[in-house]
Amino acid sequence: MCGRFAQYADPETLAAHFEVETTAVDARPRYNVAPTQPVLAVRLAEDQQRRELVRLRWGLVPFWSKGPDNRYSMINARAETVASKPAYRAAFAQRRCLIPADAFYEWQHGKDGKQPYAIRRKDQAPFAMAGL
Repeated sequence: MCGRFAQYADPETLAAHFEVETTAVDARPRYNVAPTQPVLAVRLAEDQQRRELVRLRWGLVPFWSKGPDNRYSMINARAETVASKPAYRAAFAQRRCLIPADAFYEWQHGKDGKQPYAIRRKDQAPFAMAGL
């Protein structure tokens, strides 16, 4: 599960890579995106005919919650249960998106603590993670 990632490709590069028609998003390179922070996402526009690049908050707010709440740590869903868990079911069926990324981080435990390692494509092109 991804807990931190990097988004540093410019919006024009992301628009071309993910076939987004227009981009009006102002973005700066970010090398350590954390849960609850805003992220760039690719989703279907309201007309369901084209893709748009938008800024969304990382973390699912459950339908029963009145707003973002730190008591719920809903930053990652498991593929095995996303369609059946009540918190994710509606979002999985109706509000999917792509989260463009340039790298994500995994940590290795060592004698001096945890060491982060950035994992990215060999050609350094952006890739996408599934989002709700």
